[in-house]
Amino acid sequence: MLMLVTGDNFLQLFMGWEGVGLASYLLIHFWFTRLQADKAAIKAMLVNRVGDFGLALGIFGCFTLFQTVDFSTIFACASAPRNEWIFCNMRLNAITLICILLFIGAVGKSAQIGLHTWLPDAMEGPTLVSALIHAATMVTAGVFMIAKCSPLFEYSPTTFIVITFAGAMTSFLAATTGIL
Repeated sequence: MLMLVTGDNFLQLFMGWEGVGLASYLLIHFWFTRLQADKAAIKAMLVNRVGDFGLALGIFGCFTLFQTVDFSTIFACASAPRNEWIFCNMRLNAITLICILLFIGAVGKSAQIGLHTWLPDAMEGPTLVSALIHAATMVTAGVFMIAKCSPLFEYSPTTFIVITFAGAMTSFLAATTGIL
């Protein structure tokens, strides 16, 4: 988590991101002789790979568009006008696509709706440590990445709509699950 937080470019953030995912996998798989722990660890790893793939595509998109992965350079160049196109009655540009891909990474790591199926099974590891590492690192990593990239997200109002919808649906799902 320290590498993820202190990195000044997307490559360092991604290395810390993967380190947090590896720590989660190893913790869930702590009791490797139990079949349920094996299944839970594999499920967590696969679901997080989907989110990590979205993050990697977003980083590749940043590199393709800005020719760098340094945060300060990307944020400085983000205000330059880009070509736009209409898709599903929404105005999209390269920054919107990059932001949505970065958000997919955050969805996987933070267990938002659609990629949340790994989190209930994550308690197969030692419960106290598992709750701590998932609350303090895994879920927080996605939130931190969105906050860190907020200067880029400001140039994509469509992404804010997607984030709001996903957050609202996740909150509703969690609340109704808690009631049941």
